[in-house]
Amino acid sequence: MSDDRLADEIRHAVEAPPTRIVVIGGGFAGLVVARECSRPGFEVTLLEASGRVGGSVAPLEIAGMTLDAGAESFATRGGHVAELLGQLGLEGDIVQPNPAGAWVRHGSRSVPLPKAGLLGIPSSPLATDVIAAIGWGGALRAYADRLLPVLKIGQERRLGALVRKRMGARVLDLLVAPVATGVYSASPDELDVDVVAPGLNAALTRQGSLSGAVGELRAASKAGSAVGGIRGGMWRLPQALADDVRRRGGTVRTGSAAVTIEQWQEPEPGDDEAGRPARWVIRLADGETIDTDAVVIACPADQALPLLAGLGEGLDELMRLDWPAASSVELVTLVVDDDRLAEAPVGTGVLVADVAGTDVRAKAMTHSSAKWDWVAEAAGAGRHVVRLSYGRAGRPAETPSLSDDELRSLAARDAALLLNIPFPESAVVGFARTPWTNALPYATVGQRERIQAVRTAADGVDGLEVTGSWLTGTGLASVIPDARRVAERVRGLRWRALTDNLQ
Repeated sequence: MSDDRLADEIRHAVEAPPTRIVVIGGGFAGLVVARECSRPGFEVTLLEASGRVGGSVAPLEIAGMTLDAGAESFATRGGHVAELLGQLGLEGDIVQPNPAGAWVRHGSRSVPLPKAGLLGIPSSPLATDVIAAIGWGGALRAYADRLLPVLKIGQERRLGALVRKRMGARVLDLLVAPVATGVYSASPDELDVDVVAPGLNAALTRQGSLSGAVGELRAASKAGSAVGGIRGGMWRLPQALADDVRRRGGTVRTGSAAVTIEQWQEPEPGDDEAGRPARWVIRLADGETIDTDAVVIACPADQALPLLAGLGEGLDELMRLDWPAASSVELVTLVVDDDRLAEAPVGTGVLVADVAGTDVRAKAMTHSSAKWDWVAEAAGAGRHVVRLSYGRAGRPAETPSLSDDELRSLAARDAALLLNIPFPESAVVGFARTPWTNALPYATVGQRERIQAVRTAADGVDGLEVTGSWLTGTGLASVIPDARRVAERVRGLRWRALTDNLQ
């Protein structure tokens, strides 16, 4: 090809109409994709079915404060969230939690959660805080892990089975289960070791014990807090992302539900408006259609899978995979006027072990005003904010059937027990309930294979991408890098077209 023709082709590509991209889903994955694609040469439209963006990160107005209704922190691993916050001008608002840590409740007794562990698995079974948590008998059984041979090197896939065999039932039930269910909303017996604790099986082979493996992984991890937050609330981040999408020239549409994705059809001769060719047509619930060159499905699994199945080309097979049920929780936020809560000896919150004799129905409680200085400042002297989580994996949800008054009374009772401060219900000056249906449990056994089937099927369709927490794992540290990779591939469509023309 001559230099003149090459120059003409490049000029034509630069001057060509923008590549149209539709992102379905206004959670964090969709917002990051839309932001990364909103640049010269691209026309981006983000469609969110609900009335707001942000997914499980949302604001909550209560007792004159704006708090988080959902996620209140982010994992610091990889630096992905901090980098994004810096790009959005929010780096100065990153805050660290109180390092006091959480406690764990067994029956009617609360003790500090041992610190030198991984998902509740202790690295030093005879440490003082481990003995205090599970007793001498449980600690000695856990220590026996160091004497047991590694009979099935790298073969145990389920976290619960691994811990039970190596350290016994008390470590599993009193330490690991409360942590694992709190983080992954699934029983340890359903969790894939290689997903929730990458490298643990290999370290077990090297060290010869589970406690030694935990110690090796902890030593290899970077020092510093594992989580951070945003002054004023995590809900500020999706708002900032949406604002930046618009500033870059993209369009953010709420209340716009996509119901089907269809192959674009060439208009019949004589049609008044032929339009320019496209790969896809997005059909909305109100009947509107949008032509696009690329589509990114970034909505939750219960919406994404039917959209994919409607495309045919083998994608309908995805609906027939053995998908687990999505987990459901209900968060209850209480604002309590009682000076004594400042002295509550339970760190920043309590995880509740699901054992006989448990005297509360909540599975966890966060003392938000003890965990975050900015929440304490917003609440003011003598006023406290606590959040309780209800709904255990594998069981029907209990709280949806309760009225607001019934749930308020239950939450106040549970909080008083967990804080070890018998405050009256009349001290509750703010109450809110927020039900959440989480993404499919990413870390359960078999989910890796199902996720790979989705990715493989989508990779075979040009101009189609899929992302979101049900494919990456919950948490921004997992969602952001995957969404950025998807955005890079979508942007590559324009330049692949240029390369094809230059052949």
